[in-house]
Amino acid sequence: MNHFKLKAVALLCPCYFAAFSTYADPLSLGASVIYAQSPYRGGQDRYLPVPVINYEGENFWFRSLQGGYYLWKDSQNQLSLTLLGSPQEYDPKDNDLGDMKALDKRRMTLMAGATYRHVADWGIVRTALLGDVLNNSNGMIWDLTYLYRFEFGAFSLTPGIGAMWNSANQNRYYYGVSAHESARSGISQYRPDDTWSPYVEMNASYQLSDSWNASLSGRYTRFGSDIKDSPMVDKDGQFTLWTGVSYTF
Repeated sequence: MNHFKLKAVALLCPCYFAAFSTYADPLSLGASVIYAQSPYRGGQDRYLPVPVINYEGENFWFRSLQGGYYLWKDSQNQLSLTLLGSPQEYDPKDNDLGDMKALDKRRMTLMAGATYRHVADWGIVRTALLGDVLNNSNGMIWDLTYLYRFEFGAFSLTPGIGAMWNSANQNRYYYGVSAHESARSGISQYRPDDTWSPYVEMNASYQLSDSWNASLSGRYTRFGSDIKDSPMVDKDGQFTLWTGVSYTF
């Protein structure tokens, strides 16, 4: 069963889904919905409504609930200090299995760090290094992606390939099982290390008019072994889809 949660959440990961980021236009507003497959045993997939709010200034930028301050910006390079929310969480009340209901809750958090984007004729490289600032996971993530944009008139297609590094603390918070959780639930104690999880993504955008734009983006992430082997997890990977429309002023 899919579970619908009306929450204001940020991007699923740093620099996620480039099709929803506006770099040339000063302000775009719209609405979107994210479908996120649950990685957990007995977990329920989520549909998350997210406002599209893209602003591009000389020094500051804001893209669908993540924002930053440019340290370096020219026609090919953008380096910025970045703050974003991470909607990853685990709520035992939403789980269908008795043993999983006995685990502790894993909360969403706020992450801060640096992001960099380089645009060239041969493609786009983007990367982000961020850490938890709310003392929830005390973890870090590093995202590295290569994309190439194809233009077909009003329609554009941007496939990409990348990998996400999760620190050991990040994995232990979201996928580990502590001794007291194991004693309470009967699930084996588990203490994962850091992981690299490769992914592929596809971003499609269609210019409906001079002001209106429709976008569809998808990503499939193949879990690293220490995530996949967690007794909390019953999948080899996770699929996420994001679709929406926006109006540029």
